[in-house]
Amino acid sequence: MLPCVCWLQLLLVLLPCASVHGGENCPASCLCPDPHTVDCSGRGLTRLPDAIPLDVRRLLLSDNWIPRIPADFLVLYSDLVYLDLRNNSLSRIEPGTLSPSSRLVFLDLGSNNLTEIPKGTFGESRSLIKLRLGNNPHLSRVNEDAFLGLTSLRELELERNALSGLKVGALSQLPSLRVVRLEGNPWICNCNFANLFAWLMANRHKLPNGVEGMECSLPTDGRRVALSQLSQDSFRECQASLTLTDFLIIIFSGISVSVAAIMASFFLASTVHCFQRWSKGVKGDEEENEE
Repeated sequence: MLPCVCWLQLLLVLLPCASVHGGENCPASCLCPDPHTVDCSGRGLTRLPDAIPLDVRRLLLSDNWIPRIPADFLVLYSDLVYLDLRNNSLSRIEPGTLSPSSRLVFLDLGSNNLTEIPKGTFGESRSLIKLRLGNNPHLSRVNEDAFLGLTSLRELELERNALSGLKVGALSQLPSLRVVRLEGNPWICNCNFANLFAWLMANRHKLPNGVEGMECSLPTDGRRVALSQLSQDSFRECQASLTLTDFLIIIFSGISVSVAAIMASFFLASTVHCFQRWSKGVKGDEEENEE
């Protein structure tokens, strides 16, 4: 009987300590199931909660209305390895939010209002392994260097966005990439898509469903076709055709040459004119001296 009483006394002593740790250090309206996890999912939050413990490692903020993350957020919470911001109101991620020193391994930004992923968004975070960016219906642009420095990234999700094209460099700069999801985007099968198509064919083992679930629109009539029905021959004309960028470079080069020629002609004419006036002045002075 005595050992039971001792265990009961010990339990009563430990309970207040546990309640202090789980209550006082936990943000209001959130749950803290363990000392390093804060769960604020589905709480109707319109901003990040106050009083998040600095030693938090798993922060769950999905299904809220949070519009932004401060650029210094991960500087304050340097132990954070798991951040779930799925289904919020994020329209952009401040450059520098993630840094090379960040310990973040998992980041979920799916089902938000992101419109583009510019260069430097993820700050070359070398610990990041899984990145979810799917189901952002307005995400139409991903910079070629958006994922630069993410050398440990293994899983990238970009499915069901508004991407009509994607530079191959954005994917080829990920040496550890094992899984990539790109289905459900309104791809356009023009010459800009040719390089991505070649990459997809060479890396179809990285696509969870292969290319079977991917479609693109023909630039001629907008008809949707499955990528599995296309081949490299479908883009044969692109090898001999000029892209819009090529045309712009040619036009810009022509304009630059024309402007340079006009300025050179003007400078030469001004120089000749000044030389002629100077010669006449010298000749007039000589005639006056002779008289």
